[in-house]
Amino acid sequence: MTDLAAEDMVIRDTSDVTDFARNCFHGSAGDQVGVELEFLVFDRTSPDCHVPLARVAGALPPLPGGSRVTFEPGGQLELSGPAGPLPEAIARLAADVDAARAALREAGLVLAGVGLDPIRPARRQLRLPRYEAMAEFLGTPYGSLMMCSTASIQVNLDLGDRPAVRWERAHLLGPVLTAAFANSPLSGGRPCGWMSGRQAVWENLDRTRTAPVPATGDPAAAWAEYLLDARLMLVRENGDRCRTVRDGSTFRDWLAAPARPLTLADLAYHATTIFPPVRPRGWLEIRYLDAQRPADWPVCVAVTHALVMDDRAAETAIAAAEPYAGMWPGAARHGLAEPRLRKAAETCFRAALAALPRLGVSAGLIREVAAFADRHVTTGRPPAADLLDLVKGPPRRLSAWLTEEGQG
Repeated sequence: MTDLAAEDMVIRDTSDVTDFARNCFHGSAGDQVGVELEFLVFDRTSPDCHVPLARVAGALPPLPGGSRVTFEPGGQLELSGPAGPLPEAIARLAADVDAARAALREAGLVLAGVGLDPIRPARRQLRLPRYEAMAEFLGTPYGSLMMCSTASIQVNLDLGDRPAVRWERAHLLGPVLTAAFANSPLSGGRPCGWMSGRQAVWENLDRTRTAPVPATGDPAAAWAEYLLDARLMLVRENGDRCRTVRDGSTFRDWLAAPARPLTLADLAYHATTIFPPVRPRGWLEIRYLDAQRPADWPVCVAVTHALVMDDRAAETAIAAAEPYAGMWPGAARHGLAEPRLRKAAETCFRAALAALPRLGVSAGLIREVAAFADRHVTTGRPPAADLLDLVKGPPRRLSAWLTEEGQG
């Protein structure tokens, strides 16, 4: 993406921002995928309590698949698997998830595959300068919830030799895939009114940085305009210090009247504070998918990869999904209870199932995709529906689900 050697280059005008944006669409012409999984971590004996980040870190073993371990501000565990062909990327990350789960189990902890913490209030554990400034800018309650209580699956895809095509597909599929994998309907132990409460959180944050990038015939130009018109969140000063920008100014405003010369490094850092559902970084970051149970995340990755990367599957899926491409809030609120999205999702899953053998996916994973479709898509009951069922019964059913092996 960014030429690190040129990061001290002074930005002269918006044409330099356009050049940066175009560079974000230059990457591998291959078909690799990288996956970043976030999990909430619960204490098996005290699910209402927050688990100290150090306790989780201390329990983790060396990971056989080579995933990078990081933590989100609220202590969410993130495993970022090495990029590779779809079967290899899933296999390596699955080995790491299994190793992490086993080690945490021995420490009395469990990984919960859910997009929004269903019972605990937001509480930040990491106090890095970036997070301090981010928390101040985003405010409460939604900034705190996003930083501390949400978990997602991020699917990173090669741009291929037609980046604009994959960019467009990732957007057009967004509402249907959001609905099919909606898995965050609870907050504070009660229904929050959305099947994807995690997406509801994003809907309520600064929309200059969280709305989808507008569709145009030139994705790089659209991304440049998005970067320019997004409000500044923070400015780095004196090494690690960060200053929150409170006046509502955009990067375009900053560029028009800079207090100091702006560099490519300033722009690159600004881009890391921009969170649209799909973001270009020399690859495509698909960011709109709720975290799934440890047993189901490979289904989510395989389906998303197949529908964006396989041309035959994409042709069928896009024809079904495109009429509903603007239904982001409706998909998050209603999930597959919206009949048009359910019908489109059924078509998309059939297309993915036809493509997976061509992509070298194992027969076992293909069966898991088919089983997920039968359980959640055909019935119009995404994973969120199962969570809603838990709060209709005895009070401790939800706590038991969060801490039992039945999650996986």
